[in-house]
Amino acid sequence: MNTSITDFANILHQNQQEKWIRAIDSSKIISWLDDLFRIIFPEKALDSVQIELLLEQNKTRFIAILTEINKDETTSKSRAVADSFYVQLPTLYSSMQQDAQAILDTDPAADCIQEIINSYPGFFAIEVYRIANAISTLTNCLLPRILTEYAHSKTGIDIHPKATIGVPFIIDHGTGIVIGETTTIGKHVSIYQGVTLGALQVEKSMQEKKRHPTVEDHVIIYANATILGGSTIIGNHSIIGGNTFVTKSLNPYSFVMQSNKNTILNQKEIKEINFFSI
Repeated sequence: MNTSITDFANILHQNQQEKWIRAIDSSKIISWLDDLFRIIFPEKALDSVQIELLLEQNKTRFIAILTEINKDETTSKSRAVADSFYVQLPTLYSSMQQDAQAILDTDPAADCIQEIINSYPGFFAIEVYRIANAISTLTNCLLPRILTEYAHSKTGIDIHPKATIGVPFIIDHGTGIVIGETTTIGKHVSIYQGVTLGALQVEKSMQEKKRHPTVEDHVIIYANATILGGSTIIGNHSIIGGNTFVTKSLNPYSFVMQSNKNTILNQKEIKEINFFSI
């Protein structure tokens, strides 16, 4: 065999012993999640006996995934985590229902719950987050992050599984939203596309500190707004206008908007302006 290939194979082998591995095929996790959603929101109504059987089967797959990821832990520990997670499912389901109802109640483009469940990327991203967040409180493993990155890849909405988000929560359109790890969001908050709830600075030494903002209840954050900083608090009932940049706390009932005015020209009268110059 080619010497360079042999040398590289040895390097790979050595590094894989030092945990440079994927640990699990992500498709197993995605399949488990999709199966869980088919149980929670089925295509047609199921009787309680069918649901119970499907949940038990889904739980068995979940235990197998946990055991495969956490190779140093016993199956009994994985089973204990699974027991705790599935006990939380009724509460998670209630939160999902409230999220969907809030979207239906506030979005004039939404006609029914089925439309939201089937086609709203914001709803999907929120519910994957809720599942991932619940798991992250029970075990420190790759599973929650893989789940939210799956939602990120499908929707363009990046929610860290350890963020804290109240119920209900509304994401409209959603593409390009980023919600950081230590973000805290209250109840009845609405966020539009392109919003970033991020850190003022990114340093590894800040790993254990609150780096992302707090958004209190009944806040609306419009498209492409950026809110940064762990000490930044957006007071309740505030409105953050589109394309704004916020790094300081706001009192309740604040209204933030861009101060720059639009320039309106008559295209027939202006002939020498290059609108595409950089």
